[in-house]
Amino acid sequence: MTTAEWNDWRCQMRLRIRSLVQVEQVFQLSDDERAALSQHTTGLPVGITPYYASIMGLDDPSEPLRRTHIPVEQEYLKNPGEANDPLSEDQDTSTPGLVHRYPDRVLFLTTGTCSTYCRYCTRSRMVGQAGGEYQFSTRQAEQALAYIEAHPEIRDVLLSGGDPLTLGDEKLDWLLGRLRSIPHVEFVRIGSKVPVVMPMRITPKLTAILRRHHPLWLSVHATHPAEFTPEATEALARLADAGIPLGSQTVLLKGINDDVGTMKTLMHALLKCRVRPYYVYQCDPITGSAHFRTPVSKGLEIIEGLRGHTSGYAVPTFVIDAPGGGGKIPLSPNSVVGRDGADLLLKNHKGEIFRYPDPHGSEG
Repeated sequence: MTTAEWNDWRCQMRLRIRSLVQVEQVFQLSDDERAALSQHTTGLPVGITPYYASIMGLDDPSEPLRRTHIPVEQEYLKNPGEANDPLSEDQDTSTPGLVHRYPDRVLFLTTGTCSTYCRYCTRSRMVGQAGGEYQFSTRQAEQALAYIEAHPEIRDVLLSGGDPLTLGDEKLDWLLGRLRSIPHVEFVRIGSKVPVVMPMRITPKLTAILRRHHPLWLSVHATHPAEFTPEATEALARLADAGIPLGSQTVLLKGINDDVGTMKTLMHALLKCRVRPYYVYQCDPITGSAHFRTPVSKGLEIIEGLRGHTSGYAVPTFVIDAPGGGGKIPLSPNSVVGRDGADLLLKNHKGEIFRYPDPHGSEG
């Protein structure tokens, strides 16, 4: 790639690493990776932007970012409790591409395309599938918009997919403009991994478009401190300078970010880029994801290792998106030890017990 091609997000999309032959040209594959790629014909595709590949371990199968994007044979095993749609999004779909689960907000699946495909993706049943990549059906979008217009209780719209920032500028501008024209839609959120996997997409033109549609928020899918290169840092700075509040969402992944040190470094990297750590998700029980999932106790251990040991802004909420459509359920270490008469007994970050006068309260 020429320098001009490297810095052109459309070239990054077009020249993604997608097949066994292409992966072998870039990475020194393990037997496990080669076997998985050799049998890969359906399901979640492989897709890695040249930029993102450049920050992976090309010779090390255990490198964290590489593990999240190159399949291994465990991906083809279905374990008890796993499902293709573990969050039952399909049952809450009101019109094609629109999930209405919570009372005042909807999830708008704008595209089936991502610039890179995470192997633990909760929507692996649908993203990157035939008819999904590079498709933007205005007719389906209008159906979803009509539903939102007809439901004045909807005040918050989350654009996801796929990745909304893989849409072209004109399409994204049109969609945001239509949403902002609906009086009861108070603000729009975009969920995206693009700033850290294809930062050249965050162009001055794109940030100008996003700025036009305030109030607009952006949730960055961040996985590991290695993603915070100078290019990603610059992309996030452009978004922040455009007045876009930034939050983060991180999936807890076994052997990748499941220790206090890595997670603390990641949260600090986010804060330095003006991104507020928001959620850490327990990995959804998507089919073939057992090798990524940690015990829930590991997430609680990490939150306990952050709270009180670093800035409160650096402590995200640990949640499980409940299988079966139960929604996000926050979990936290138990800091209430019990009661002693009128006093509530509390445990701090050092494990010390303190009393708080609470004569009319209860342990709950």
